[in-house]
Amino acid sequence: MRIHKIKSPLIYEDLRLNAGYFLNEDALNSRRLEFNRDKTVCLEQIANVWNPPIFKRQFCQKTERAVQYFQSSDVTNLLEGSTTYILKEQAEAKNTIVKTNQILVTGFGTIGNTKLVNELTNGTSFANNVCRIEVNQDNLYGYVYAFMSSKYGRSQLNKNASGSVVRYIEAPGIKKTLVPLLSKEKQTKIHQLIVDAAALRVEANRLLEEAVSYFDFLKTTYTPGESVSNKVSIGTLNNGNKRFDGSYNIISNEVEKIIEEQNIEFVTISRLASGIFIGPRSKRNYLDNGVPFLSTSEMQKADPTKTEKFISKSVAEDFLVKEGWLLTTRSGTLGDTVFVLPCMNDYAVTEDAIRIVTSKESCLTNKYLFAFLKSDLGRSSLLSGSYGSVILHLNEGYVGEIKVPVLTDKKQRAIENNVSQFVDKIDLAIKKENQAISLIEKEIDLWQN
Repeated sequence: MRIHKIKSPLIYEDLRLNAGYFLNEDALNSRRLEFNRDKTVCLEQIANVWNPPIFKRQFCQKTERAVQYFQSSDVTNLLEGSTTYILKEQAEAKNTIVKTNQILVTGFGTIGNTKLVNELTNGTSFANNVCRIEVNQDNLYGYVYAFMSSKYGRSQLNKNASGSVVRYIEAPGIKKTLVPLLSKEKQTKIHQLIVDAAALRVEANRLLEEAVSYFDFLKTTYTPGESVSNKVSIGTLNNGNKRFDGSYNIISNEVEKIIEEQNIEFVTISRLASGIFIGPRSKRNYLDNGVPFLSTSEMQKADPTKTEKFISKSVAEDFLVKEGWLLTTRSGTLGDTVFVLPCMNDYAVTEDAIRIVTSKESCLTNKYLFAFLKSDLGRSSLLSGSYGSVILHLNEGYVGEIKVPVLTDKKQRAIENNVSQFVDKIDLAIKKENQAISLIEKEIDLWQN
């Protein structure tokens, strides 16, 4: 239970009498800025803030007339890029195209997720419920991004949001956010940390894309996630696993055909791994502090260390993952593979992620295997073994049977080097962002409340 004195002007200002409105975490964080308005500036004074209009989107195939389209849930993605496209003409007409150094803020469902648009995302389209913030000073956008990502930025958004079941906030509410005015030296330092982190993310994405491109000669005609149809002979159904679901027979047949056409060696993941397993299924009680716990969606975020879920050390023991392990989703959205970064070492991860631990004696490394599983054939190989009607699933046994191509030593070294740099740069980018956010939070923590 929290007890606190609330001054009458605050009650008259919001015309609210319920204590929870004034004493929740978001209200208390916001009040620290509201009580120190002389040390802040309103966001609308230093930036243009807007939401595009609501419109019916015209989705299309990838062409010169199309641009990538992202939903609000894509704002926190670790990797850049989308397989969804809308017409460029429509995106430009509705002002949904984003530009480098703009700040994106989700205002629907999960409020306050942020993204700094980089050169890889420049020129793409985001949903209208993602607010755009364009800071009018070149040396300030990194600082504003760090603040909007902090607990004080998110708290103000949550406090000013509307709705009971589904919370939402748009530009008129976001404009009211109070941004702290720290010393020029601190603002510059925080801004530079964010700029450096953004550059690291761009380079990391390019390195991984280059590593994955070594497997482009194994591309399928099937795009992961799309519906497929074809004829399958009775003889095919009688062979192998005797499965009747169309996606399995069509996709797996194409994967096998591609493999058979190659004049190179393939090895199964089970031959490369010392373990392929999942965490235990058990009831978890979440705590305010403890071992960080990640869901499959959280482990794929640009910063997985920002989780708000924690479990006790005793419960976490069977869920812990180690640096260098590979995690691939086994339920719902399948085939999304994550490399456990140094900053994720000893985090607890849901049992919905299959753990792949490569053996020290393996002929292929974990970094090489990661690049393959991110490739078209790797993803299709994972998806072809899915089962279930409403919610799709994968099992550990099937993952072990997936065949991995053994490329030349020279290509292997190039792939491993790229992935190694990808891991280092992403991990460093996360640390720099967290350092910038921590600097802001620690400064505001000292302000009188």
